[in-house]
Amino acid sequence: MPKRTDIQSILILGSGPIVIGQACEFDYSGVQACKVLRREGYRVILVNSNPATIMTDPEFADATYVEPLTVEFVEKVIAKEKPDAILPTLGGQTGLNVAMDLAKAGVLERHGVEMIGASIDAIDLAEDRRSFNTAMREIGLEQARAGRVSIGREHDLAQVPAAMAEAQKLAEEFGYPLLVRSSYTLGGAGSGIVETPEDFERMVREGLEASPIGEVQIDESLLGWKEYELEVMRDHADNCVVICTIENLDPMGVHTGDSITVAPAQTLSDTEYQVMRDAAFAVMRKVGVATGGSNVQFAVDPSDGRMVVIEMNPRVSRSSALASKATGFPIAKIAALLAVGYTLDEIPNDITKSTLAAFEPSIDYVVTKIPRFAFEKFPGASHTLGTQMKSVGEVMAIGRTFKESLNKALRSLENGTIGLTGRGGEAGEGTGSALDPTELADRVATPTAERIHWVDAALTRGWDLGQVAALSGYDPWFVDQILQIVEMRRELRGSELLANVDDDLLRRAKRMGFSDALIANVVGAEEVEVRERRHETGLRPVYKTVDTCAGEFGAETPYYYSTYEEESEIRPADKPRAIILGSGPNRIGQGIEFDYCCVHAVFALRDAGYETVMVNCNPETVSTDYDTADRLYFEPLTLEDVLEIAHAEGATPRIGPSVAIDEHGVAGVLVQFGGQTPLKIAGALEAEGVPIMGTKPAAIDLAEDRGRFNAILERLGISQPPGAVAQSVEHALGIAERIGFPVLVRPSYVLGGRAMEIVYTAEQMTEWLDKNAGEGEVLVDRFFENATEVDVDAVFDGTDAFVGGVMEHIEEAGIHSGDSACVVPPLTLGKVTQGILKAHAAAIAEALGTRGLINIQFAVRDSEIVVIEANPRASRTIPFISKATGVPLAKVAATVMSGAKLADLDLGPDAVDGPTLPFNAVKEAVLPFNRFPGVDTRLGPEMRSTGEVMGIDPDFGVAFAKSQAGTGAMILPLKGRVFCSLANRDKRAMIFPVKRLAQLGFDIVATAGTAETLQRAGVDAEIIGKFSDGGPSVVNRIEDGEIDLVLNTPTGIGARADGYEIRTAAVSHGIPCITTLPGILAAIQGIEALRQSDGDVRSLQDYHRELAER
Repeated sequence: MPKRTDIQSILILGSGPIVIGQACEFDYSGVQACKVLRREGYRVILVNSNPATIMTDPEFADATYVEPLTVEFVEKVIAKEKPDAILPTLGGQTGLNVAMDLAKAGVLERHGVEMIGASIDAIDLAEDRRSFNTAMREIGLEQARAGRVSIGREHDLAQVPAAMAEAQKLAEEFGYPLLVRSSYTLGGAGSGIVETPEDFERMVREGLEASPIGEVQIDESLLGWKEYELEVMRDHADNCVVICTIENLDPMGVHTGDSITVAPAQTLSDTEYQVMRDAAFAVMRKVGVATGGSNVQFAVDPSDGRMVVIEMNPRVSRSSALASKATGFPIAKIAALLAVGYTLDEIPNDITKSTLAAFEPSIDYVVTKIPRFAFEKFPGASHTLGTQMKSVGEVMAIGRTFKESLNKALRSLENGTIGLTGRGGEAGEGTGSALDPTELADRVATPTAERIHWVDAALTRGWDLGQVAALSGYDPWFVDQILQIVEMRRELRGSELLANVDDDLLRRAKRMGFSDALIANVVGAEEVEVRERRHETGLRPVYKTVDTCAGEFGAETPYYYSTYEEESEIRPADKPRAIILGSGPNRIGQGIEFDYCCVHAVFALRDAGYETVMVNCNPETVSTDYDTADRLYFEPLTLEDVLEIAHAEGATPRIGPSVAIDEHGVAGVLVQFGGQTPLKIAGALEAEGVPIMGTKPAAIDLAEDRGRFNAILERLGISQPPGAVAQSVEHALGIAERIGFPVLVRPSYVLGGRAMEIVYTAEQMTEWLDKNAGEGEVLVDRFFENATEVDVDAVFDGTDAFVGGVMEHIEEAGIHSGDSACVVPPLTLGKVTQGILKAHAAAIAEALGTRGLINIQFAVRDSEIVVIEANPRASRTIPFISKATGVPLAKVAATVMSGAKLADLDLGPDAVDGPTLPFNAVKEAVLPFNRFPGVDTRLGPEMRSTGEVMGIDPDFGVAFAKSQAGTGAMILPLKGRVFCSLANRDKRAMIFPVKRLAQLGFDIVATAGTAETLQRAGVDAEIIGKFSDGGPSVVNRIEDGEIDLVLNTPTGIGARADGYEIRTAAVSHGIPCITTLPGILAAIQGIEALRQSDGDVRSLQDYHRELAER
């Protein structure tokens, strides 16, 4: 059947900001859908609040709205654009929930909008636990015994006692342990395994609160069962295909997003697979997903093979992105085509060009995904994994065997892991052989990010395979695979010296995915010695193609992975090549913003006439889509792996005879766009003769070398905070005493402010130094208090500079720039100050030898301007400033790096100072505190946000309010009760803002000291007790739903101070909590603006047209 012609315009809902459980995989999905639907002739309207996405670039949709994903704002877009249909299945749980809310509020019916991709009934059936369980019973599929309790969509607190009583009955019926699951939530939010009545009551209450429909399901425990996922597609003609099977290494009890997963499933027999496949198709048909893809999850009892259905996601999911990258089958693209009427047998396979989407992919390799965690950013958070997802990113690796792909994935994580070493987990490096057997058994049995390393350590100590399998819950097949790696290490170690390792043993180790670093670690050599030995014997990887068909048909798309076999499948190119190094796994401090920059570099270099080569290991990203770059290498971003790719492409003259595959060669490697990941290996690549395009490693080192950088600033006459580099504890203390407290301390060469802290006393300084021993050089700077922090992004071509934007932080200096809201154009900086900042940026860029992007952070206090730091690379603000101004800075920079001059580029009338904006754009950070109970939410110099949103409006207050609404957790109330607890230093400054809230009709409650100050100023404030007083306190009022906004500026440094309890209670109950004075002032402006106007919506294309016409 041909595509539908009765609809002409389609609204696509994005997934909003990057949060735990919902990352950039939905940008990948959205980009695929936007491209293919526009290619089919449909007008595409996109709504997404995340400016760091490729999908929100104006060229990917006909109308792009960077607006909050709420019913109110999406209805405004619908009223303005009048789409014929809405496609909600590509925006994760957020997009699905918003679409359902629109339907239930009557918005879709009122505006005549049809839901395509999945029907309202199908979504309801799949997402509502009660309905889904009933449906599964009707088709004869077994589920865990379960019951549900509800307090209704309105979260009626009066219904809580009855719901809790019903929950207790279910607990008594099923017995402990139990699984509590919240309905319509993301990444297992509001869910958990409970083993005691106390934990059960707490979890049920949290789940009811977390669920948008006020419902939780209580399941009998399936702990220890094996978990599988099937990615399935179905069209309206009832053609069904399985795209991929995915097996979790961890047993049930660990969220699939936090588990190591393997594709295809390794331990299913063919008979078991056929039963599961038929069951998945039956689920699709019963639920009624007739035009798209779904993820169906199963659990299997390893003792008797009993299979139960866990759940189904009637949309593109996190696993869909993994399955797409694992197989080369573009699930999101095909789902979009099915939604507009095509059938699977009408859609060609992009990779083979000779088969159809109705053919189930077949793969002759193994894919392993490993999650990336960021527990170091959240001191006090539990490292034990459960049903609530905690990982912030993931990596994927491809190998011919599980062993090879596992070791490749481990070294892709960028957390210091070089593979399985036998020494235990990251925290216990070197302790695996020394641990008490009881403690080691506990670590093997406890689900943590390091468990696979403890399994390895136990096998290294000679523990029985069956014993390790029983303790860990890993299938014995996987334990045996790890044991084979252990035995290979043992064989290598038996050689004693690298010189004694024969060629056959070296080849077998490499075929198991052993890195040069791991082999060196085992035999007591240096990594470079292993590499030289390999090259002497001609032992290099070959590159195989991901082709969806196990080699049955030819592959037209160059999508490669490495392995140690004989025949390489790399094809010659007909143009010079540019290699772009990606940013690796998402983590706090290095997220989607850097992938955005990499993708823009690909676009620019392709336009400049290069064949683009992308290297990355993150399955969630647009950069690892097979049709983003001309060639894709899905490989770890280590020096070894990148050198081998460069060699294969003909760019490494100093590491042996080049195997240049054509006469064009490699023009250069771009290291400036992928964050810290490529920068760490840039110098070593250059030393091996790999040409670096753009800013050279020496310039990057110059910016990081505090002494040399200070000398540059001094020569330029630009101020900087006094400080120095410390080599020892005594040296650091001496510097602090000399320049005076408070000081800002941090390790050199880190991203995301890792381990950065403001310290006020010598005692705090000593404590910090003890905690961060082994970090190497430490930077100690005088902290510039009460200053405004400013970000400047610019491009320098060797002669001229283009300043993309001057962004003023809303929070004061001392809050990490990634966690602070910022606004462009600046609110408080005059034209003279902005002019000085731009001149400083150009001078510093020139002095460093920049070719391409540079980001400089300044602190401004009154008329004083000081440089905090300069980074001649892409920054996380590039996507935001590009969306605000309409100038794609990353593209401009990549073009300059390829040799172009700014003067030759069409950058409009503001080609020096950047555009002057007639509107306000606000970037706000999104913080994951709800995933880490017990972690203090106060902000500081170490970055902890996972994502960002953007608010845009002619009025700053409305723009700020939109940015808060976009986070999903900080929607500003327009009425109700405000709680104030302010540090002494802030009380005077807050009198008039709080008085304004009272004038707007808010009731004010405050702790005694704050209330006294407010009352003296004529503000009627109710006094409420502190948590530490022991009686009724604001925490109780928050828990009872009586507080609508918390204003709490922290005092002291004690982790268990009153403010801590208040802030954590607010976060856990979804109450906006603002902890900085400037943030409070901006919020009040936002509330006031929304009281006067509920905010208009305009497309980015309209905003950019307005700029072009000025």
